[in-house]
Amino acid sequence: MARVEQAFFDRTQSMNNYGNYVTADVPYFVFDALDEDDAVLAVHGYSSEWFGGLRRDAVEVEERINEDTFKVIVRYQQHNTTDDGDDPETVYTFDTGGGTQHITQSLKTVARYSPPDSVAPDFKSAIGATGESVEGVDVTVPVYNFSETHYIATAQVTGAYKAALFYLTGKVNSAAFRGFAAGEVLFLGASGSKRGEEDWEITFRFAASQNVNGLAVGDILGINKKGWEYLWVRYADDEDQAAKVLVKKPIGVYIEKVYEEGNFAGLGIGT
Repeated sequence: MARVEQAFFDRTQSMNNYGNYVTADVPYFVFDALDEDDAVLAVHGYSSEWFGGLRRDAVEVEERINEDTFKVIVRYQQHNTTDDGDDPETVYTFDTGGGTQHITQSLKTVARYSPPDSVAPDFKSAIGATGESVEGVDVTVPVYNFSETHYIATAQVTGAYKAALFYLTGKVNSAAFRGFAAGEVLFLGASGSKRGEEDWEITFRFAASQNVNGLAVGDILGINKKGWEYLWVRYADDEDQAAKVLVKKPIGVYIEKVYEEGNFAGLGIGT
């Protein structure tokens, strides 16, 4: 009866651009085999169908060492196939529709107009300033929404993996991700469905907002804000000497952290 032993050298693995393994060759030695077919059958029965999330694709004799000893390679690869037998490709979608944000400061007051013989008060770019408050306005801000659909082997989609997706939902990237700097990408969650026994189709949804440096609010300069941090302004009464009226003046700018950071490598789709 043929005897099988796994060789713990000459193992080769390859990965794609997203850091996911796509192939692996695992070598075995077979002793006391009757012939090549007997060696292949022995390794097929001994080896696992799955290896690191890859599915066994082929078992081949690489070398006949002597009359009854063989070196056999088990080749594993991603096994994501459509109904017609073609490998499905990762699907990417995006839109730049943006989001809505309530702001109380403009980038710049372009002009001020007043009746003759009077001066329009300078509110330091505060929007809708009254004697009591600063009303502000809702504007569209740049937000890059994108999603990716990946086909992931069933062996990889464990309870722990699903929990990792759950824990990362609502977090921002702690390191660079898809070309965006840390703090710019918010993970909005994932949805998946199992395709038979072979794999899962999982769609990952993200939104990106740019980090900015060197902002100015009124006379307050050098403000730095990450994409998903929240900025708000504190105002106080001040006198506009030229207009001879009380105005609302920015006296403090606050940057608030409202989302936790997370390591997006845990998504299993590369970075």
